[in-house]
Amino acid sequence: MNVKQDEERGPMGGPGGRRIVAGVSGSLGSLTALHRATAEARVTGAELWAVLAWEPPGGEISHRGGPCPAPMAAWHRMANERLLTALEDAFGSAGPEVPLKCLVIRGKPGDALLAAADRPDDLLVVGAGARGRLRRAVWPCVARYCVARACCPVLAVPPSPLHHALDAVHRRNAWKLPLDARGLAD
Repeated sequence: MNVKQDEERGPMGGPGGRRIVAGVSGSLGSLTALHRATAEARVTGAELWAVLAWEPPGGEISHRGGPCPAPMAAWHRMANERLLTALEDAFGSAGPEVPLKCLVIRGKPGDALLAAADRPDDLLVVGAGARGRLRRAVWPCVARYCVARACCPVLAVPPSPLHHALDAVHRRNAWKLPLDARGLAD
């Protein structure tokens, strides 16, 4: 797959056509959102921007005193690899068949996505993810953050029904419960 990779820290809006910005983390929810963003780009003739945000382990605060360049380069390289793996998982070797730009941005996911989708005519597509009280308390929701602060329309894609079925199978396996195969054939 032939994609262009960039890392930018400032405003990313420049001259050009309509953009569909998709948040990518490699999770099933983000891959579902990436497919939806690709469909939107195909219908509207827009350019697809796949954005992956990364932070150093321990967050930015632990590296304020001047991080060592070698680990930062390694973490950036791993983020690039994670983005390319997610694109490969989503589209295979054929690619999305729409104009694609890949961005790997150092920062919090919500801030990185808002920096990429900085024009009013952009469309920001994020995975909504399965949310419960415990998850909301422990992990912040990137989709909610983006909906509350974006200057462009935001499309929060709910998880696929297959995702729920897969989670149920994983839970059954974790508890070593027997699996009823009849329910899988329906």
